[in-house]
Amino acid sequence: MTQNPDLPQPFDSAHFADPYATYERLRKDAPVHHTRLPDGTDVWLVLSESDVRAGLTDPRLSVNKAHAGNGYKGFSLPPALDANLLNIDPDDHLRLRRLVSKAFTPRYVEGMRQRIEDASEQRANAFAERLKADGSVDLIAAFANPLPVALIGDLLAVPEADRDAFSGWVTAMLDPASSGELVAAIGHIHRFLLDLVAARRAEPGDDLLSELIAARDEGDRLSEDELVSLAFLILMAGSENTQHVISSGILVLLSHPDQLAALRADPGLMPGAVEELLRYVNPNQMAIRRFPTEPVAIGGVTVPAGDTVLLCLAAAHRDPARYPDPDRFDIHREDKTHLALGQGMHYCLGAALARMQLQSAIATLIHRFPELALASPADELAWRTSFRSHALKELPVRLAQ
Repeated sequence: MTQNPDLPQPFDSAHFADPYATYERLRKDAPVHHTRLPDGTDVWLVLSESDVRAGLTDPRLSVNKAHAGNGYKGFSLPPALDANLLNIDPDDHLRLRRLVSKAFTPRYVEGMRQRIEDASEQRANAFAERLKADGSVDLIAAFANPLPVALIGDLLAVPEADRDAFSGWVTAMLDPASSGELVAAIGHIHRFLLDLVAARRAEPGDDLLSELIAARDEGDRLSEDELVSLAFLILMAGSENTQHVISSGILVLLSHPDQLAALRADPGLMPGAVEELLRYVNPNQMAIRRFPTEPVAIGGVTVPAGDTVLLCLAAAHRDPARYPDPDRFDIHREDKTHLALGQGMHYCLGAALARMQLQSAIATLIHRFPELALASPADELAWRTSFRSHALKELPVRLAQ
């Protein structure tokens, strides 16, 4: 455990207000710390960019919980939600990835550009009406949440009436107010996806879920649990992460008016700005946990087989050994590389789609609403109290007078 009383304790109340400061002080002391999560799980926290990057592609660090030697259970998801790409090593990972990869190729996503831009404009119209009527609006509820949920919902043909409920259950699962809320959220998600698969099996359509069902029923290329779990991963990851980069990204831009002005003046800077936002405010603090299949040397310590390893993306993205002046937000930064979308085999399947959504959403907001301003001081905004995700709960905005 981290015993030095002069060091900050990760995952306490002070940590959630500014996790980057905690990681910086810990990393200066040592690149790897043995510490404890809020749920009591002992973990090895890896903090240097070089060690995190290497760990993401180290075949000895398995994502399969079968290799956990300390009883790690995570969310304790049912098999129908847990048999997804985040929890599977090769060769099953490659088999499942091939089944869904054609829906996320750059060429396929490019064909969705107009649809994405239209969706951004439509959501901006609704957002403008809310601003006009109420004066102050939560940007997350009115824009950042519903936009990616709608786009991913269309990809899987999720009924529009069910999309907000699903998004709410995912939020409750990732940042529950109690253990009871966590269990209830997982139960709702499980039942919803089982019903969705049953409905699409009865009436197939021209959508990704129907294609996955056909692969299951006709080719027997994935199990029923893998089918449901793939739908869960696509819906959750495709909406959850994008909406938080949109909201945190707008907060960062409003807090850096010089950068915002430069971005408005030169739309060609948007792709680089999104990459910098993914480095600077990526909501995922950690990569999916790993379990060494044999003793592994990381950052000068030997991690025993079966222990839980957390590769801290947030710390890696603020490591001065990789990024000059890492706490400075700079859309002109030359080094555009980051680990927000993963590395190696587990590189984000929907990376091209996520980038296009982020570019479209942020461009729409900053150009449609040049007078957009925070309606509450930045230091009074509420953040999730989760070691997994650093994400805003609300972002009240208004139009400056």
